[in-house]
Amino acid sequence: MSSRIVVKIGSSSLTSAEGALNREAIQFFADEMASLRTSGHQILLVTSGAVAAGFREIGYSMRPRLLHEKQAAAAVGQALLMQAYQQAFAAHGIITAQILLTRTDFCSRKRMNNAGMTVDELLKQGVIPIFNENDTVSVDELKFGDNDTLSALVANLVKASHLLILTDMDGLYSGDPRRHPDAVRYERIREITQEIYAMAGGAGSSIGTGGMRSKVDAAKIATRGGVPVFVGKVSAQGDLQNAVNGVGRGTYFDTALSSLSMKKQWLGFMSTPLGTITVDTGAEEALTTGGHSLLPVGVKQIEGQFHAGDVVEVLNIKAEVIGRGIINYDAEQLQLVHGMSSSNVYQKLENIHRLEVVHRDEWITLK
Repeated sequence: MSSRIVVKIGSSSLTSAEGALNREAIQFFADEMASLRTSGHQILLVTSGAVAAGFREIGYSMRPRLLHEKQAAAAVGQALLMQAYQQAFAAHGIITAQILLTRTDFCSRKRMNNAGMTVDELLKQGVIPIFNENDTVSVDELKFGDNDTLSALVANLVKASHLLILTDMDGLYSGDPRRHPDAVRYERIREITQEIYAMAGGAGSSIGTGGMRSKVDAAKIATRGGVPVFVGKVSAQGDLQNAVNGVGRGTYFDTALSSLSMKKQWLGFMSTPLGTITVDTGAEEALTTGGHSLLPVGVKQIEGQFHAGDVVEVLNIKAEVIGRGIINYDAEQLQLVHGMSSSNVYQKLENIHRLEVVHRDEWITLK
């Protein structure tokens, strides 16, 4: 099977400083992706730009901030954006398909699997799928982080060989190079630490919504799924191919961890926790380093209304998130037996199917 490459392009790379679509830029990126496809790769595009493309067309003088205004601008801009891509790719005889998603589409494993089958068929037929967040109905437009998170989820979903996140910066620096001329660019990052997060700032422009931090977040998700990530600049002919070949103008994110199964990826990054459980130090160690399940005796506090089979977030006594798991108890049951020894749990609850609060096979460590 041909290698699959997910390309993510942000708003600032697709629009002019005034906010209108830059059709020359769109044609350039289409040419670069068409060249990659000619060399034998399957291409999937995750694009931002709907709000940026539409807000001036709808009559706003600047990018709107209110949610309903953003949604209106996106409704206009999405059509303009797809029209521009269709025309750009048509010059290479390539058909495109529009796929609009929200975070809830990834929260459902059934919907996620259906989306995966649709994408497989489109690629089989030689079509380039173009993904964007469905801003018109999304209740939290910023949830995907300027589509950076969306691109990571798509890359993991389709088992991509590369995720290329294109931006107006040529990678991650030790400081903001616009303010600190002596800042050093990182060529390759093998582990995403708190120090790496500290170097990532806020939004990079007034047109886009994401910044380097959201790209680091996306790199963390993708690399945990086994997909290497490039974050950098593509502005000259051949730059995209160079990014694939490992000599691009940007930062490469690798992973020293084994890739997660799709089930674990869904659990860690796509599911919606319906409650929180706080555990003691012993239980934290057992879950994060010991490879053990969580038992009632290690539970200190429960919050939320959840049922057996739901996803919960697990906190340590410092209120730090250490992971997520699928719960085997209803919230009311766990309130009755948390902190109890196993023998007392069996006496208190006669009809429990599993003693473990969260089984190790239904757990992912995030800390």
